Amino acid sequence: MKRRLLAFGIILSLAFNVKAMGSDEDWGSKGHRAVAAIATKYLKPKTRKAIEKLLGAETLVTVSTYGDEIKSYEEYRKYSSWHYVNIAPGLTYAEADKNEYGDLVQGIRTCKEILLSDETSEEEKAFYLKMLVHFIGDLHQPLHLGHAEDKGGNDFQVRWFNDGTNLHSLWDTKMIESYGMSYSELATNFGEVSKTEYKALTSGDVLDWVSEGQDLAEMVYASAEIGEKLSYRYQADNYHIIQEQLQKGGVRLAAVLNEIFK
Repeated sequence: MKRRLLAFGIILSLAFNVKAMGSDEDWGSKGHRAVAAIATKYLKPKTRKAIEKLLGAETLVTVSTYGDEIKSYEEYRKYSSWHYVNIAPGLTYAEADKNEYGDLVQGIRTCKEILLSDETSEEEKAFYLKMLVHFIGDLHQPLHLGHAEDKGGNDFQVRWFNDGTNLHSLWDTKMIESYGMSYSELATNFGEVSKTEYKALTSGDVLDWVSEGQDLAEMVYASAEIGEKLSYRYQADNYHIIQEQLQKGGVRLAAVLNEIFK
């Protein structure tokens, strides 16, 4: 009996660890929650009411990781390719070959269309609102606009201090975790943006933000070599990019939601 209980406990432990590992994607939970918490500060009153009506007791912060949490369910696998977009260097999104299953740009556009439609149910709108919050966060992690051949840096192996990892995971979670801040500390670390700064950050549209993300992705690829050991200096040289992207993601998410619910 004791052996059975021990074996069962080991299985539960392994299952928990697999789930935890699977959650370390797309900015990780802290990055997504920080983006959502920043966005909340810039929502207009009408937008807040519309979101509260759709989400009930949930908030932008609590739903920000929803897009990753449903990945393991078969009925939601069709959204897997919506978390990223691969564009060959030197091409624009319009010029690039499109993923037949959809991509991040198409995902954001679909979410917006459904939220703006008078023909979709409140339940549908709540679902696509959760997905939109997540996708705007993904858009601002540079390697979600990385190269197809290395799966957005997932096959770009490096060492972080003494541990093996990949470039995607490093930018998703490991640099953020190294500072030991909570998502709320990350969100309040920037201060408020002025009206002028808000206007500058939210100028353009999703395709402009994609183009900006492409340039950042190339900078990230150039920042390391395959197999390189990275540590304090790399963090010092690059962490400001993560901070800037979290803030941009939050401010732009607020702008998108304010436009939808105006």
